Amino acid sequence: MAIHKDLGRRTLIMGILNVTPDSFSDGGKYTTVERALEHARRLIAEGADILDVGGESTRPGYVPITDEEETARVVPVLEALRRDGIDVPISIDTYKSAVAEAALAAGATIVNDVWGGKKDPRLLEVAARRNAPVVLTHNRDHMNYGPDFVVDVFHDLSECIWIAKAAGIPDDHIILDPGIGFAKTRRHNLELLNRLEAVASLGYPVLLGTSRKRFIRDILDAGPEDVVEGTIATTALGVQKGVSIVRVHDVGANAKAARMADAIVRSGEEL
Repeated sequence: MAIHKDLGRRTLIMGILNVTPDSFSDGGKYTTVERALEHARRLIAEGADILDVGGESTRPGYVPITDEEETARVVPVLEALRRDGIDVPISIDTYKSAVAEAALAAGATIVNDVWGGKKDPRLLEVAARRNAPVVLTHNRDHMNYGPDFVVDVFHDLSECIWIAKAAGIPDDHIILDPGIGFAKTRRHNLELLNRLEAVASLGYPVLLGTSRKRFIRDILDAGPEDVVEGTIATTALGVQKGVSIVRVHDVGANAKAARMADAIVRSGEEL
């Protein structure tokens, strides 16, 4: 299963489809199958190349739910998306092997793990058996970093890569996410954005997920749905720094920003 036919040719847009009641920015809006399906169609019409379906909030201070509850939230939505004829790649945003197994059987094609394969080692085995690409996100359960925080991120992601390959994930099925907002202060997030090329230097496609996150809201002193310009700024910077995919709520605006940034960065290439 390829990640996407245009990966590497242009910046891809991953549209966020949260089917959780408690997401930090849009919790409760798309918890019914009908609303989720309607929103998915809207995201694709606005330019989403990939959909990312999540059934458990991973915001700071989130309360974990059972495998069964998360599965019950995402599987009916995935099945409905495929029945509706939606054929774009769909990632399942989970760190649980049982949820990943059920989601892949229901139509998901990518596993997006916010713990980089370290929370539930069986998840990577499930992905390998299903021939599903994986997104390995940098994360920690503490913030005890050394003097060069970005070097620590680099080494942590290198370990995630090693774990994934040991589980049978091939190189061309690995995507890296620097984990903006996960186990990081505002200073960490800004420094990592400024040095994204360090993550890109590992040689794998990089996914950037900054959309509506707290550090942007704090800097702009605005609510989750009023920081589209801040997210766009990170999207444009990410394209310049070599990211391959941006994961966003506001697909239309970010798709236009990415297209313009691509035209600048990839000048001379046909987009």
